[in-house]
Amino acid sequence: MEIGQRLQTIRKAKGLSQRELAKRVNVTNSTISLIEQNKVSPSISSLKKVLDGIPISLAEFFTLDMESGEDSAFYPAAQQPDLGSAGIHLHMVGKGRIARQMCILREVMAPGSDTGAEMLRHDGEEAGVIVHGQVEITVGEQVRVLGPGDGYYFESRSPHRFRNVGSDDAVIVSANTPPTF
Repeated sequence: MEIGQRLQTIRKAKGLSQRELAKRVNVTNSTISLIEQNKVSPSISSLKKVLDGIPISLAEFFTLDMESGEDSAFYPAAQQPDLGSAGIHLHMVGKGRIARQMCILREVMAPGSDTGAEMLRHDGEEAGVIVHGQVEITVGEQVRVLGPGDGYYFESRSPHRFRNVGSDDAVIVSANTPPTF
């Protein structure tokens, strides 16, 4: 999926210039331009910051043009759109769910990948369980390396970051509510 083209299309649909969006999120105009030209691949935290200036959630950004259809109780792996970037795959469960109240993700992080130097912050709460690998999670001033079976739960307004510190892919199943991510 072309992140740059999608960003440009949504930005224009919202009536925003590159300059106005850059001003809203406190980045340079050239940063927005480079993303839209697909010359840079933003980290998840950077993309989230840009989308907050529109405002639109990551889930909405990546699923906006998909058919919603009927609600279903089941979502095969092939029907879980990838909301991630930069070595992190965030497969969203429930793409066509009407009036979504939470966001559930199957996250796959390549070795050495992280959500970005800038800490994430968004409304709501989030929780998850490490299924495979070793993930360093920072929440505020707390830093912990979690392994298979270990879990986390925190208020998402607290600055947070995820980093795969292992030599294998890390897999996490996570949820946040409301679905602001």
